[in-house]
Amino acid sequence: MKINRNLRLQLLAQNWTFVLVFLLLVVMIGYLTNQYRWAKDITQANRNILTQGSVNVLKQMEGDIHITVFATNDDANHGDTFRKGMLDFIARYQRAKKNVFVTFVNPSEEPKLAQDAGVKVDGETIVEFNKRSEHITPPFAEQEMTNLLVRLSRTNQQPVMYLDGHGERLLQGLKNQDLGEFGKQLESKGFKFANPDLTIAQAVPSNGAMLVIASPQVDVSEVEAKKIKAYIEAGGNMLWLLDDDHLHGLQDVATYLGIKVSPGIVVDKAAEQYGADPKMAFASAYGDHPITRTFMLRTVFPEAHEVDGQASDDLGWKVGRLIDVAPNGWLESDKIAPGAQNLKVSFERGKDKAGPINIGVALERQYGKKGQRVVVIGNANFLANTFITNGGNLDLGINIINWLSGDDRLITIQPMPLKDININIPAGSILALIVGYGTQYVLPIAVLVAGLLLWWKRRKA
Repeated sequence: MKINRNLRLQLLAQNWTFVLVFLLLVVMIGYLTNQYRWAKDITQANRNILTQGSVNVLKQMEGDIHITVFATNDDANHGDTFRKGMLDFIARYQRAKKNVFVTFVNPSEEPKLAQDAGVKVDGETIVEFNKRSEHITPPFAEQEMTNLLVRLSRTNQQPVMYLDGHGERLLQGLKNQDLGEFGKQLESKGFKFANPDLTIAQAVPSNGAMLVIASPQVDVSEVEAKKIKAYIEAGGNMLWLLDDDHLHGLQDVATYLGIKVSPGIVVDKAAEQYGADPKMAFASAYGDHPITRTFMLRTVFPEAHEVDGQASDDLGWKVGRLIDVAPNGWLESDKIAPGAQNLKVSFERGKDKAGPINIGVALERQYGKKGQRVVVIGNANFLANTFITNGGNLDLGINIINWLSGDDRLITIQPMPLKDININIPAGSILALIVGYGTQYVLPIAVLVAGLLLWWKRRKA
């Protein structure tokens, strides 16, 4: 083909058009990558991106977060890359919230600044939000950092009060049936505890966030019961966990709330597919309530009882159903002894109540200028040390406490602790030599040789 002047200009125009389109495409891709981000973390515990629980916490935090890291300068030659690791760690939070700012201070160069800040160890970090601050020391993990942010953003600083002295499950107890592990999680999220002695105190203190009654085993005295009822009549919030229909001296409180608890327990035959006793009731359906509206985790309730709050509505309470269990099970009409083993029961039509069975209600009403909130659950086992790690039991419990304390915006799925682990190879070992020299020298040389052999084979073909 003869190339004349017109054809040459046409080819030149085509080439420049291609170049311009290519440059425009590069600019567009650069703009999109700057404005939008997508990441996929294939590690077992999402080590490189934040869990949804942490993202939700950051979304509700309005204002700047300032992070000051007191750490000596990195020395990469000696394996000290702490500052770089911190930058990578904080970057995960900065991607979810733009106004997270980090500052590094070398305590060796500015000892007075470190001393005034109360820094005691290298790597200690101060996180500030909403004119409040807290220290955190390495090693760092998402669970600890997000819990710190929750504590800084918590608006209700009133203590969680709990009833004691009647065989209750204690929020700071160590026994299997106690709620100590749940209590530790609450403390990590900024809650404080108080244990008023109602035999001495004039009344239930009004400066608490709520009163927790966790399944008394002996009767509450008449004097204490009157103080508890007066506390609720005065607008106090309460979490009441019941293991049976024996109210142990608190019948007047139940009547005032309009609450009834079933004598029999829930039987869930679906538990057998998990290798569990049918007294273990499983829940995956929840009511349309702030506590459970976005909650989608499976929870487990050993020996649960039905809670009926229909009468509460007639008494001026707004009633919300929380937890439906055993959709394929039923509510036993007969009492079953607690802890009974190898339960052999069957559904009796006309006598037993077919599932699903509601085992929890949330009561709410306007009291004066503030709202009053009460939650009654027909089971305390689900928060016990033995069962707190099952499914979403912990998350549900914390959601309940957040709602009762008025921190609705903190109701979210909790950040999960890391499950996968690091592999530590002892320095100087044969395995260390194999991994070190193998990846640094052997593997690249092997790839190079394989490429040359392939090239030579194709050249001779």
